[in-house]
Amino acid sequence: MLAGRRIVLGVTGGIAAYKAVEVCRRLVDAGAHVIPVMTAGAERFIGRTTLSALASEPVQTSLWDEASPIPHTRLGQSADLVLVVPATARLLGAYAGGLSTDLLTNTLLATRAPVIVCPAMHTEMWEHPAVQDNLATLRRRGVHVVEPEAGRLAGGDSGTGRLAAPERIIAAVEQVFGPRDFDGLHVVVSAGGTREPIDAVRVIANRSSGKQGYAIATEALARGARVTLVSTVDLPVPPGATVHAVETAAQLEAAIQELAPTADVIVMAAAVADFRPKVAADGKIKKDAGPPDIVLEPTPDILAGLGAAKRDGQTLVGFAAETSDLMANAESKLRRKRLDLIVANDVSQPGVGFQHDTNAVTILRASGDPITIALRDKRAIARAVLDSVCAARGGSSGVS
Repeated sequence: MLAGRRIVLGVTGGIAAYKAVEVCRRLVDAGAHVIPVMTAGAERFIGRTTLSALASEPVQTSLWDEASPIPHTRLGQSADLVLVVPATARLLGAYAGGLSTDLLTNTLLATRAPVIVCPAMHTEMWEHPAVQDNLATLRRRGVHVVEPEAGRLAGGDSGTGRLAAPERIIAAVEQVFGPRDFDGLHVVVSAGGTREPIDAVRVIANRSSGKQGYAIATEALARGARVTLVSTVDLPVPPGATVHAVETAAQLEAAIQELAPTADVIVMAAAVADFRPKVAADGKIKKDAGPPDIVLEPTPDILAGLGAAKRDGQTLVGFAAETSDLMANAESKLRRKRLDLIVANDVSQPGVGFQHDTNAVTILRASGDPITIALRDKRAIARAVLDSVCAARGGSSGVS
């Protein structure tokens, strides 16, 4: 999504300027071409050498000492996005007022590319009416604002004004560049492996890490969806997602049933246990009592229930983690459970599926030929899955 994008990264003179270094690194790692522009104030907090080493081009700071006679025009016209991290009260005021006081403000005024500002300042400054008026003006003009967070501030104070976390900033950038083909859709994603109690301390579980489900949630957010995650794992929440924490298959079923009536797309990426102990001991089963006699019973078939209740216009995606007869098992599951798509993977293969950062899948569709995606990172797999969802819903997005 960010590969090849030209991003001007503006850094202003606030204590949070050091966090721009991590934002720069993440953008470059995602394939973006990053051109850093620092104000004189920013150089009081971080050295230009650091950003120059990590970015795609050396830091630029001046209207007068660059090779180009009009660097702000060149930067503004060539940018796909201008991102300001952090945006101080002074920068927001100058930008809102149309003041061209340095290279960065000149570039902001000289660009027609999307602009994202990430304010960071003390709480009293953030709440000042002048700052809020300036932000309202910028929003009316189409500027994207990544609002600060509450937390510990410089000087030991606490309150709202702390720069947004790098992952939130990157998510905002992705949303600007995303195809927006999920705008207005409610996407529900389940993630992780369920845990069925044997006693007060032991469970029957599986190796699912939840990484693929979270990657799908992140991709759906970048494409404009409202996302609800039903999760059994403790992973960083994708910025903008709502999370329902569950543990057992029964809890997952209850959460999904509550959400299903408003969901446009349901992606069941969670690895749900097929069986659970019929009775779980209240306390810990002691070792000296000998091996327990565990009687298992089937868990609810959540996916089949969703398929039976699926309404017109709703898209249902299942997953099939197999170790043999991949295509036959996945095809059977697709038909029996009335799915629109099923994502099948052979978890016996190296680097595939559970606990890995990579995956290799075949996407089977209720109508259309299967699509095979070779081993790649799980965000790329998520992109392919949602491309297929878009196509199944009559959209124009193609599988990448």
